[in-house]
Formats: sequence, structure tokens, C-alpha cells
Amino acid sequence: MSRSRLVPGADVVAVPGRGLAVRTPEGEFLSVRTADADQDALLSLLTGATAPPRDERLARLVRAFEEAGYLGEEPRTAPWPAARRDVRVVGDPVLTEPLAAQLTALGARPLTAPAAPGGARLTVEDLLDGGPAAVVWCLDGPVPDGLWDAADRLPGHGVAWLRCHREGWQAYVEPVAAAPGDVTSAHVRSRRLAATPAHRELAAYWTGPRTSGASVRLTPPAVTLLTALLADDLTRWATDALAVSGLPARRRLRQVDLRSLTVTEHPVLPVPEVAPMPRKDR
Repeated sequence: MSRSRLVPGADVVAVPGRGLAVRTPEGEFLSVRTADADQDALLSLLTGATAPPRDERLARLVRAFEEAGYLGEEPRTAPWPAARRDVRVVGDPVLTEPLAAQLTALGARPLTAPAAPGGARLTVEDLLDGGPAAVVWCLDGPVPDGLWDAADRLPGHGVAWLRCHREGWQAYVEPVAAAPGDVTSAHVRSRRLAATPAHRELAAYWTGPRTSGASVRLTPPAVTLLTALLADDLTRWATDALAVSGLPARRRLRQVDLRSLTVTEHPVLPVPEVAPMPRKDR
């Protein structure tokens, strides 16, 4: 048995009159029945401070922690793979600049660009220029009709596609699309329209024109939260890390209330292609 320690998020506490309990990474408390085993020796083993036990009672307890997933080797952070290091970051600087800083710190190589240089819309060829492994597009406002149509084709070229935008005080972080058949921005729009009785109003809001009051200004905490969510999704995609809780990143739409910084997850699935209506013989 190799020397190991409690996994991050797991703690063992001594409860007066009740012995030991483990607080799991999920926040639950479970009693530890040690019988007549030496509790101090067990705690030393669980922190990796001593060599594997020769006492069979202690060895049995340590194996129980391992089998339950609360004990393991020293965790190592997976490096950002070189093949996925180049990330094109497109959009509004209030979001793209701090996102690029976070991605650089994590080991990626971001290349920032405005959403629409010279007022022209980006084509899929523009987005593929330079061979990025992923494209992230951030908008400090609603998505104009058709703006992301070209980007929705990126997964078919083997390029991951991630995006976020703001609608008033609500921001949306859309799922990572990394392969054909994943959730695109068009799928998200269709699902959102189908889920609300105000679908006509929402469609009109997207297409504009809109009469607005004072503009919403993203606060530094809101910017940090949005870019952290995007950076985390990209890191998990790049390193093939498994989600530890919640919905899978490729099937998850997150809504962020920019006033309270509350994040709400919604499951979202691709919209299947509709078969053409059969023609009736006359």
C-alpha cells in the first residue's frame, strides 16, 4: 500500500462523545467506526504523515477510505496540452481581455480580436485562420441575428466553440461545442424560444430595435465570474477533465444574474434536424 492522503475537500473531525466523522467533498458527514483501532494513528495515516500500517485493523480502515474515494495519491494538476493551447478570443474587450489573462495563467495561448473588425461579420475562414484549437466569443450585449452562424460550424472543423453574451442584467454562458452534434448557439436560441410563453417578445428583443435606459455596466466581480466560468470550461475541455458535479459542460446552459452573481444551470440538448415534409402526389 503506497503512502496517500485525504483527497481535497475531505476532512476527518473528532466529534465529542461520538468518535471520528468524515466530511465528504460533497459536504455530507459520515460516521467512522474505528472499533478499538488507534484513532491518532489512523489520523496520521490519513494525512500521509506515516508509512503504511502493519496493524491489520488500521490497514482495513485505510482501505475503506480508499474504496470510498476519500483517499488517494497527491493530486496533480494536468498541464494544458500543447495541441490545444492556441485559443482565439473574440468579442468585447471588457470580457476578452480578462479572459485572455486567465487563460494565459492556466497555460493556454490566447489570441484576442474584436468581434467584427471594420463592421464586417467574421466568416468561418476568419475564425479558423491560424489554426486555433478553440474559439471563444464574448459579447457585452445580445447576439445579433446570424452573428454566430459561421462559428456554429467550427465543431465540424475539429475546433471547440464556446461563447457568452449579456441580455440586460442576465448573462448566458453557453455549452462547449467540441464535436459535430454538440449544442450550438442556434440550438440554444431554439430551446430558449420553445421554453418561454413569451417567445414572440424574446425573438423581437433579439432582432431589435430596442429602446433602452441607462446602459448596464459590468462590475469587476461580474467580469471575474463570467471569465472564470469560461476559463474553467475551456480548461476542462483542454485537459479532458471530468465534471465533478452538476450537468456536463457540453449539455449545460448557465444563466448568471449580474446583480446577485447567482449562477443557475439549465440542461440543453441539440435540436435534431427536421425531416422535409413528404410531397403528396396529385
